[in-house]
Amino acid sequence: MAECAPAGSLESLRYRRGSLRVLNQLLLPQRSCYEEIGGVRQGWEAIRAMKVRGAPAIAIVGCLSLAVELHCGAGTGQGKADLEASIQDSLRYLVTARPTAVNMARAAQELGAFASQEAQRGEATAESLRESVIQRAEAMLEKDLRDNRSIGEHGARHLLRTAPQDRVTVLTHCNTGALATAGYGTALGVIRSLHALGRLEHVYCTETRPYNQGARLTAYELVYEHIPATLIADSMVSVAMKEKGLSAVIVGADRVVANGDTANKVGTYQLAIAAKHHGIPFYVAAPSTSCDLSLAEGSDIVIEERPSQELTDVNGVRIAAPGIGVWNPAFDVTPHELITGGIVTEFGVFRPGELREALAGK
Repeated sequence: MAECAPAGSLESLRYRRGSLRVLNQLLLPQRSCYEEIGGVRQGWEAIRAMKVRGAPAIAIVGCLSLAVELHCGAGTGQGKADLEASIQDSLRYLVTARPTAVNMARAAQELGAFASQEAQRGEATAESLRESVIQRAEAMLEKDLRDNRSIGEHGARHLLRTAPQDRVTVLTHCNTGALATAGYGTALGVIRSLHALGRLEHVYCTETRPYNQGARLTAYELVYEHIPATLIADSMVSVAMKEKGLSAVIVGADRVVANGDTANKVGTYQLAIAAKHHGIPFYVAAPSTSCDLSLAEGSDIVIEERPSQELTDVNGVRIAAPGIGVWNPAFDVTPHELITGGIVTEFGVFRPGELREALAGK
C-alpha cells in the first residue's frame, strides 16, 4: 500500500513502532509516495530496486524492516535460540541487497552481535530478545540523525576556516541529503550548515548519470530548502571548476577504507582528478559507519554493477542503439591522495592518513 504525501517532503522514511514506510525515490520529483515495508523481504526489495538509496538510509531501512517483522510476530512460538538464529539469517540476507555500501554490513554486524549477546543472558527469553533487538534498531535511527548534524557542523567550520572567501561556492555529486539518510544528510548536510550560517554563495549539483540522483533528488532538496543552486551535466564539471569560482567539492561515500580510498557514486573519481588540477579542495563527508578499516585499500572494495537498462533507457524509453554493449558500474573509487580537503565524520575532519588512528576505538 502506498501513501502519497505533499510534494516537498524530505523524509526518506517514516517509522513508528510496528510500521515502516519508505519514500519511493524512483518516483521523485514528480510524485512523493510512501510505500509500506512489512518485513525483511520487502526491505531487501526496496533497497535492491533503489526505492531507497544512500548508504546510511540503506542500513536504517534494513534494520527497521527487521524490527517491523519482529514486532508483527515473526518467530512467535520459537525458542530463544531459534529466534536468534532467524534474526542472524535475516541480517545476512539484507546485506546482499547492495554490497558496495558498507553501512548495511556494519549495522548487521552490530545488531547481530547485540542479538547474540542478549540471547546468551541467562534470564533472557524469546520475547525479551525480540524487544531488545527492536529497541536497538530504533536507536540506530536516532543516532544517524545526530551524526548527520555533527558532520554538517564539522564540515562547514573546516571549510570556512580554509576558504579565502567570506561566502563559498561548492559543487556536489549524487544525492547525500535527507533522502539518502535518516535526515539532514552528509555532504548535503555540510551544505545545509553553510547555508544556515549565511556563508553559502551557491551550489552546483551534477545530474549524476545514469540514474540522475542529482537531477531528481539533490535538485529537489535544494529547491525545497531555498538554497541557491544550479544543475549541471556531469560532463560540465571541469569547465565549472575553471569558470565558476568553486571553493570546494563535497561528496558523500558508500565505503571509506583504511588508507582513505573512497567508493562513491560513479563519476566521483573524475571530479577529484579535475579538482586536483584546479587546486580546489576535495572533501568526502561520511559517518564512521561508512568507514571500513578492515579493508586496506580501494582495490579491495567490491563494486556493484547495475542493469544495462539504467544506461540505455530513460523512463522506459530506449535511447541507446540496439545491440550496443553496456558497462554500468554503480560506483568508482577515489584514491586517498586526491581527497585534499579531508574526510568529514561525526567526530571531526581528518586527512585520509589520519583516519585509522582517529577512528580507533570509536
